[in-house]
Parts: sequence; structure tokens; C-alpha cells
Amino acid sequence: MDNFIKKVDHVAFAVSNLERSYHFYKDIFQMEFMGYETVESQKIKTAIFIQNGVKIELLEPTSPESPIAKYIEKKGEGIHHICYEVFDIEAAVLYYKEMGANFINEKPTDGIHNTKIVFLHPKNCGHLIELNQKMAIE
Repeated sequence: MDNFIKKVDHVAFAVSNLERSYHFYKDIFQMEFMGYETVESQKIKTAIFIQNGVKIELLEPTSPESPIAKYIEKKGEGIHHICYEVFDIEAAVLYYKEMGANFINEKPTDGIHNTKIVFLHPKNCGHLIELNQKMAIE
């Protein structure tokens, strides 16, 4: 049996005010800021920080139709998901599906920082899990 998980890649937080959260992580926690990125397909703007090799992703909706906007409306701001980097995302999806895991999306889509991503449904274990694979730059 292969273990597809390489490491914890990041923990993501849904926020309604990216600038407020940015200043907290940058000025008070003094974490290293890696940059902003917008994901048009998810209708979000992100701010990414890193501390001791673990990234923190702040997710702000850019539209009321964004999954993050709906999440904040339903559950409020807070931890949205944990992401595990995997060696081979397509093999991982096939294996975890065979083992009984339920996915929100089984087909990998584009994520930030040149990654492919899938999300496992929270009904699997009580929280949302993202799997990502860093793609080679061609």
C-alpha cells in the first residue's frame, strides 16, 4: 500500500476582511508574507504566509457566489480546510475513492502556486480536506 501524503501543505482560513487578517499575521505574528493570489474559478483572493515550513492561507471571497462567501454566511469566519500535499494526485484520488472516501471534485482542477487540487467531502471525517500536487513548470 502506498502512502500518497507527502506533508501538510497549509491550513486555510475563511475571512471576510483580508486586509485586517493580513495585518494580524504580518504585524503581530510577524510571519513571512509570500504574496497575494486571486483564483478566479473559486472567486477568492488569497494571502499566503509561511512559518517553519507550514503555510497559512487566508481566503476572502471576491463575489457573493464564492464558495467561501457561502461558507462564511453559513458558519462564520474560521478554519476552512487543511491541505495535504500528495506525490500523485490522480493515483491518490483513485486509491482514496476505492477505499470509500467521498469527494467534492474527483477531477483535479487548477489551484494556486501551480498546483492541481481536489477536495474531499467533510462527511468523510468532519472537516474539509484538500489534496494538492505541485506541477512541474514547463
